[in-house]
Amino acid sequence: MSDVMFDEPPPPRAIKGRSLWEDARRRLMRNPAAVASLYVVAILVLLAAFGPLLWVHPYDTIFEDRVGIAPTFENMHLFGTDTEGRDMVARILFGLRISLLVGLAATAVALTIGVTWGAIAGFIGGAVDDVMMRFVDVLYSIPFVFFVIVLMTVVQFDSPLLNLVLIFCAIGAVEWLTMARIVRGQTIALRKKEFVEAARAAGAKPLEIVFRHIVPNVLGPVVVFATLNIPVIILAESFLSFIGLGVQEPLTSLGRLISDGARQMLNAPWMLITPAITMLITLLALNFLGDGLRDALDPKER
Repeated sequence: MSDVMFDEPPPPRAIKGRSLWEDARRRLMRNPAAVASLYVVAILVLLAAFGPLLWVHPYDTIFEDRVGIAPTFENMHLFGTDTEGRDMVARILFGLRISLLVGLAATAVALTIGVTWGAIAGFIGGAVDDVMMRFVDVLYSIPFVFFVIVLMTVVQFDSPLLNLVLIFCAIGAVEWLTMARIVRGQTIALRKKEFVEAARAAGAKPLEIVFRHIVPNVLGPVVVFATLNIPVIILAESFLSFIGLGVQEPLTSLGRLISDGARQMLNAPWMLITPAITMLITLLALNFLGDGLRDALDPKER
């Protein structure tokens, strides 16, 4: 009787799980408005980064024979020129760069202060938490615009670049308050979790626990807040530039361009329309992206 050979069944394949970030990415990709906004933001960032370098006209070159020209293909003044004779396309590209830079830099300042302050207060708790959060409450009682205007008025530099850095610090030094409260609440919810107790049992120091175990687990709300905070900061800088306390010449921003265009609204409406539309597209894209990230990172949506 001949032996019958049977093929051995292949070993079962291990099922690979998906991380929380992979789930969030999948949910984000299913949101058409967020995906479209992501592409728009990427295009705006590329235009801000490389547009002023690649455009045919520098942002600060004055054409004395082309003052206040309406949009035209002649000499590639597609958005016209301002009342000083400077090309509006170059000015808008450079203004977009400054506005996005202010938004990103001030948000980075706000996150650095807010995450550190809120995580330490929430983890230590007790009297330290009470004192630290009462300090936040006191700062909340000071009007944001008043604080920034006083700082921008008292501290003045001759260099436009130093004034720009001052704007980063002034806005970021106020915007961290909400972030501190968010991170504190998340930290209080996490500090009794098993992985924190395990880190304590392993001999980890308090600051090591905060920055190596607590902070990485609150990145979801932090990312959402950062995305939604950038348009808020851009609007704040635009307001400061509109009243003359923001970016100084020869630098410019979208807010300053809108301010200049508002004064020439009847004689040269293109000076107001083009930067206003650019500002509108930027803020809408950032807000839709922030809403999409908030929905994608919401654990209730899993």
